[in-house]
Order: sequence, then C-alpha cells, then structure tokens
Amino acid sequence: MAIDRGQFSSRLGFILAAAGSAVGLGNLVAFPVMASKNGGAVFLLVYILFVAFICFPVMLSEIALGRHTQRSPVGAFSNLSAGHSGWRLAGKLAIVTPFMIAVFYTVVTVWIAIFLLRAVSGGLTELAEEASFSTMIGSPTVFIYFVVLQIMVFGILLGGVKGGIERLARVLMPSLMVMLLGLIAFVLTLDNASAGLRYYLIPDFSQLSGSVVNAALNQAFFSLSLGMGILITYGSYFGRKDRIVASTRMVAFADTSVAFLAGLMILPAIFSFNPATNPEDLSSSSIGLIFTYLPQIFLSMQTVVGYFGASVVATIFFALVFFAALTSLVSILEIPIAYMVDEWSFSRRKAVLIQAGLVSSFAVLAAMSFGMSGFLTEFITYGGGQKSFFDLLADTFSEVILPFVGFLVCIFCAYRWKNGGLSAELAVGDSGFIGSALDKYLNFALRTFIPVVLLFVFINSVSVKYFAFDLVGLF
Repeated sequence: MAIDRGQFSSRLGFILAAAGSAVGLGNLVAFPVMASKNGGAVFLLVYILFVAFICFPVMLSEIALGRHTQRSPVGAFSNLSAGHSGWRLAGKLAIVTPFMIAVFYTVVTVWIAIFLLRAVSGGLTELAEEASFSTMIGSPTVFIYFVVLQIMVFGILLGGVKGGIERLARVLMPSLMVMLLGLIAFVLTLDNASAGLRYYLIPDFSQLSGSVVNAALNQAFFSLSLGMGILITYGSYFGRKDRIVASTRMVAFADTSVAFLAGLMILPAIFSFNPATNPEDLSSSSIGLIFTYLPQIFLSMQTVVGYFGASVVATIFFALVFFAALTSLVSILEIPIAYMVDEWSFSRRKAVLIQAGLVSSFAVLAAMSFGMSGFLTEFITYGGGQKSFFDLLADTFSEVILPFVGFLVCIFCAYRWKNGGLSAELAVGDSGFIGSALDKYLNFALRTFIPVVLLFVFINSVSVKYFAFDLVGLF
C-alpha cells in the first residue's frame, strides 16, 4: 500500500510553513545579538547582500531538489545520483543535522515557555534577577514543562502536512507579525530610542571587517534553515503547478523582514534604557540576551508604563519568541519523520511516535547538562574550554555542519544533476525562467564562488569552534 506523504494545500500554505520553519530564535534573538556585536547597520547591509546573492540560490536548489524527486534529503540525493553511496551519505547528514538541532532547540523552547508563564503570572521581578536563569535550568521542574511541550509538538506533527504543519503556520505566522509590529511601535515611542535606530540603520563602514562578513553569512544561513534538509523536504510537498522562484522569494523576504524588525525592536530598546550602551558590553550569546539581559530591560520599563505594563510587554515578547520557536521546532522534526515515511515505508503515526521517543531521550540528556549531571555538564573539552553535552550539539549542528551541507547541495545541483536539471525544475510552472537573468546567475554562481564561500565558512567554523582560531584574521 502506498504511503500518503501529504502535500501543502496551496502556494500560500507552503510560503507560510517554509517561513515558519525559517523564522525562529535565529531571527528574533540571534540576529539582533549579531547586529549589536558587529557594527549594527554594516552587519545588516552585509546580511541582506548574502541573503540575496548566496542564500537565495541555495534555497532554490534545495526546494527544487525536493519537488523534483518528491523525497526527503536521502531519497532526493539518492534518486538523482542513481543510488551513489557517497551522495546518499550526504542526504543522511541532512537528516541527522535537523534531528540534533531539534534536540537542543527543544530544551531552549522549554526555557522560553517557562519564562512566558512566569511573565504572565507577574513574576517579571524574579526573571530579571541575575541568578534566576541559572537556577531555573538546573532544576528538575523543567521536565514538567518538557512533557507538555512534547505532547504539543508531536500532536501537531501527527496532524500531518496539511492538518498539522500548515494549519499551525496559518495561525501563528500572522499572529507573530502582529505582536512584533506592536512591540516595535511601543519601543519607538520611548526616550532615546533614536540612538539605537541610528546605530542600526546608519552604516559606519569603518566597522566592516572579515569577522563581520563571516558572522553575517553564518547568521543568514542558519536563519533561512539552509543545510538542514527542511527546504528539500518541504519542496517535496510543493505542488508542481506553483512557481518555486516566486514562492521562495516570498519566504526569503518574510524571513529577512522578521530579522530586520527584531533588530528594530531590540536595539532601540537597549539604547533607550541605557543611551551610553557599548555594543561590546552586550552578551555575545543569544541565550544570555534573551534570558538575562532582556528581562532586566523589561523590568526597567516600569518607570514608564508601571509594573503591570512592563509585565505585559515581557509577556508579548516571550509569546512572540515561543510561537517562533514552536513553528521552527515542528518544521525541523518533520525532516526525520519524512525520512522514515519515504525510506522505511513507516506510517506517519509510527514515524512521529518513534521520533518523539528518540528526540525526548536526547533532549533529556541535553537538559541535564546544566548542573543536574556532572558528566553531561563537563562532557568534553575543545576550543580552549570545558563544554557540556548541550554545547557540543549546539556548536556542531547549528554552526559547523550547516554550511557544509549547503556546499554539498551546490556541488550536487551544479555538477551531478546534469542536463540543466535544476533550471528545468525551476521552469515548471514558470515558463519564462529558462534564459532569464536569474537562470544565468544560478548556473554561474552555483558552479563558481558560492561553493567556495560555503566551504570556507565551514572550515573557519571548525577552526573557531574546536580550535579557537579565526581564519578570517589572516586576511
């Protein structure tokens, strides 16, 4: 009996679901952190250029691979390489990567849920205390929230592509945008917010450096969910009558817009409550910013809007981040589920339940690596310091592996998918694509400089993360 893989009900459903997978902590928290640490407007400008000229072609390649083969990454690579074992391994890497990302993403989403509930219940003062976060993540009570989150996430996944993933995206993505715009409108009315706006929107090219360029590309790649197998899998659910290029352009625009708006919300807020802010003093960690620094900013708002008003702002913010994390987590977990359905002929229910058990087991270990288990807390040494099990997963699969998978996608589409296969697939539903300027650019860029850039980013990420040496400094 054939397995029903599912399909998006419309082009809008695909756009919202793909945007939901891309819009997450990388946009709402990591992007403002990277912008604040890397020159503000200069980082923003470089980031946009990378999205347009490097990430967009990779997005098109991944989605086209998925739609042409109607398979998850392993099947897609295997199908077009006539079962070549090397490319099949590349597909498996694109399955393992999202699985491991889902493990640590689950832990972070649990923390966000806890902060949201405490903000709702009037506990903003407690959240702003310096020791609050470290105490929370080391407490076994996190597993109560963990169970509730897993029931919610895998319940959505049991609903399938149309009834689960697409339905979630249709509700949460518009809600997320409304809340984000509301918070921006509030922040921009605060005194001294203009200092943050100037830093964020007026470039100071003296701050442009190799490290800024490297940070911008890393951030753009992670933010757009590239190298995770998500877009290959979502492409396999995409209708053949719809235009890939136009839809992908909308996804890239939506993702970049949310990242831009997140910076427009957070940077003016930071400068508003401390006009003398030195970006170098801000936390270099997304985790540090969202769970330590921002609660203090929200609490300081009580001098303007009172404690209740400050709590409302904090609640909306953490709800915003939770919605974004939830849509991303569901999208990430769909990849190994689709692999089991495609390659092992499992029913969707069986695949979802197996993934629930596997991800939960690894996520419990990751959650315990914050003091609950000495072994997991001091799991390994690299990069000049002691790292936990959580650190190892986050460093390896969120920063190191992604550009390498992207590199493999480029090489595969340019040199293995022969006879203009990529162009022909992109032309399905879009008769004017063949011979267009974009078609010519893709054929040139995917064969030349894009793979070179991605390979360098991968090598440099390995050097930085594991050996504490930044190759960018050599240039």
